[in-house]
Amino acid sequence: MPADTLTLALWQTAYAASTAEALQRLDAVAAQARAQGADLLVTPEMALTGYAIGPERVAALAEAPDGPLAQEVATIAQRHGIAIVYGYPALNAGGKPFNAAQAIGPDGARLAHYRKTHLFGELDRAQFSAGDAASQVFEWRGWRLGLLICFDVEFAETVRLLALQGADAVLVPTANMVPFDNVQRVLLPARALENSLFLAYANACGGEGHAGGELVYNGLSCLLGPDGQALGQSGLGDDLLVATMDRAALQQHRASSQLPHRRSGLYGPLVSH
Repeated sequence: MPADTLTLALWQTAYAASTAEALQRLDAVAAQARAQGADLLVTPEMALTGYAIGPERVAALAEAPDGPLAQEVATIAQRHGIAIVYGYPALNAGGKPFNAAQAIGPDGARLAHYRKTHLFGELDRAQFSAGDAASQVFEWRGWRLGLLICFDVEFAETVRLLALQGADAVLVPTANMVPFDNVQRVLLPARALENSLFLAYANACGGEGHAGGELVYNGLSCLLGPDGQALGQSGLGDDLLVATMDRAALQQHRASSQLPHRRSGLYGPLVSH
């Protein structure tokens, strides 16, 4: 039977010094999240490897979707009975690795896989190739879910495409940085509201070095309801934000949604430029 509620845990954390440390921390936080009633844990962008680590390091850590990191995450998910969304560098036979995220179920099976399609700045473009396929909705426990990664969610079209597939919630591992707080404060509530869906945004915090200096991640992870209001909001530091999505709230808001009144025949120029 479809679940009336789904409880998410958003892990806001600084990047670990190694993948081994990151996996140890993921194991501990998965246990904590499950103990607090979470069904699904969402981690920041590239949570297991670090984000601003340079092209050489990204290439060295890149692996297939069923590689060693995936197997470790599957073991953790099974150990604690919790689904996990995590990011990693995915092998690309045609060039630089992809910035990827996948969802692993509590039975260790892959639920979904997605490659970031919109690369942010020179750092992103130096390390990754852009994915060339839009995110697809997947179903779990009767909920229709979609994956995006960081900068992707800042494009109205990406969330709308998932909404048109019937998405109930969009899950976003991210590494948003200072000074772009308006993404969390302004843009994300609008994305949730205009598409009548839940939006979960799991950000990094703390600093991370790279060739151009140090990035400082701005935290502010959040779970937003289909009315654009925050069901939970983190501050600037380490946090495990646990909040519940309720199908009744989704249905209530969708009763007055503007989506059924779209006139798609008028919108051709939006995709022709």
